[in-house]
Amino acid sequence: MDYYKLEPDRVQTSVEGCAQQAPSRPLSLDEAMDQHDGLVRAYVQRQGGGDLSYEGALQAGRIGLWRAIRGYDPSRGFAFSTYAWVAINRAIRRADKENDCTPSLCLGVLREQSYTLDLEAWVDRILIYQALYDLVAQLPQRQRQIIAARYGLVGASVRQLDEVGSELGLTGERVRQLQQEALAWMRHPAHSVRLRSLADKNSTCDYRQALRQNAELLRKRSRRT
Repeated sequence: MDYYKLEPDRVQTSVEGCAQQAPSRPLSLDEAMDQHDGLVRAYVQRQGGGDLSYEGALQAGRIGLWRAIRGYDPSRGFAFSTYAWVAINRAIRRADKENDCTPSLCLGVLREQSYTLDLEAWVDRILIYQALYDLVAQLPQRQRQIIAARYGLVGASVRQLDEVGSELGLTGERVRQLQQEALAWMRHPAHSVRLRSLADKNSTCDYRQALRQNAELLRKRSRRT
């Protein structure tokens, strides 16, 4: 079994039990992923993926494998396969749990996209989507429904204010007001820090702008009343 130690752009390998053998050339992260993709397939075939589809479980497991390759330290005494198996298990179980809790675009992406060479960017995008859905899931039910419908977050097309109002028994203007309230809550730094950090929108300037937008919304609302 190969041992991996991640360097800036390459993964250095050494072969267990061959200390006198010259080290093989470093593997790229993508090559390491390809070499050990069989671990993911073996896990899914033996353990399953809960309520995830087969392809969804494979892709979630590949996220775990990616993290294992980046975090593996042979000095701790674990074989890479053991370390990766635990990481794959954790990633699949987490994806399955999130699938039960929220309507996650993360899982839609996992089912629809195949593994690509730009895996790090792909994982970052999935994490951003999941943070967004976790944030939306904290809204009151009616606001959550409005945001999902207005931005097409459950895979459907974006719907207009009047369309959403007809479904909820509200006027288009009331839907617009509830949408603004939901966005203001999501925009607040106290609620959006995780999403902002992932999206690189967590500077002081970004937070001040969000607070100014919320303050302006409150001023407009007070003038109407």
